[in-house]
Amino acid sequence: MEFFRIRKDIPFMRHALVFNVISLITFLLAVFFLVNKGLHFSIEFTGGTLLEVSYAQAPDLDKLRKQMETDGFTDTQVQNFGTSRDVLIRVPLSKDAETSKVGDRVMASLARVGAGGTADSAGAVGAPTLKRVEFVGPQVGKELASDGALALLLVVCGIVLYLAMRFEWRFAVSAIIANMHDVVIILGCFALFQWEFSLPVLAAVLAVLGYSVNESVVVFDRVRETFKKKRGMTTPQVLDHAITSTISRTIITHGCTQMMVTSMLIFGGPALHYFALALTIGILFGIYSSVLVASPLVMWMGVSREQFIKVKVEKPEAVV
Repeated sequence: MEFFRIRKDIPFMRHALVFNVISLITFLLAVFFLVNKGLHFSIEFTGGTLLEVSYAQAPDLDKLRKQMETDGFTDTQVQNFGTSRDVLIRVPLSKDAETSKVGDRVMASLARVGAGGTADSAGAVGAPTLKRVEFVGPQVGKELASDGALALLLVVCGIVLYLAMRFEWRFAVSAIIANMHDVVIILGCFALFQWEFSLPVLAAVLAVLGYSVNESVVVFDRVRETFKKKRGMTTPQVLDHAITSTISRTIITHGCTQMMVTSMLIFGGPALHYFALALTIGILFGIYSSVLVASPLVMWMGVSREQFIKVKVEKPEAVV
């Protein structure tokens, strides 16, 4: 299905150097922010206290957050868990507070909101009931960080092997450079603005890797097809044709995906905000890298028609 079809190929490769210089500058800035500012890790990575409480009626989460901030809790996550009456609270590890008393302090803070009330006509949602409290130590956080890095490495290796087997090593190298470009820029944005980096955000980064490589595969598949069908075109012309002919598909696919991600970003609340934000950045830069980073790299690495066309070797005739 196509919304439109462009008859004349757009000369993307004519400006390939300019686009890649912009990408290199953006990449270096992202690395700079990662090194100097670092990521603002969530409780899963740094350690802290996790509480699950329930109410008789659905509480106002914004009022719970404000009350906890007033009582000295910073960077605390408050979100629904299961139903609107169940609340999950994550309190980061603090050097000044005793771990054993954090749960009691949180329950006291929540009780103040319950007494004031937000839900019914009488103005009280009731006191919260503590269902469980857990402490996540820093060691567990380090293990999660190392496991997340290992998962990222395995995904990268899998993508390289897949593309090398399906296409050719030049395509594999170009695609993985473009995909890592997307990942580093996402991390750089989170480091620059000190957005919280949590397990859902890590999941979004891994999803972006797969999503971005899918776009690269579509373009590369059209490149291989064009090399086989059209003999009089140069390599830049083949790449321009492949990108131009897949633009309609790119707009449909990425547009529909971004509509869903935008709805999560707007209506998903704090629980899905950074997850959707990471996906949004990844989708936008995924389109850019697949078209204007991976394709020029393939061209500069010397891809040609001969690499996809098998030369027929004539067998010598038998001498009678």
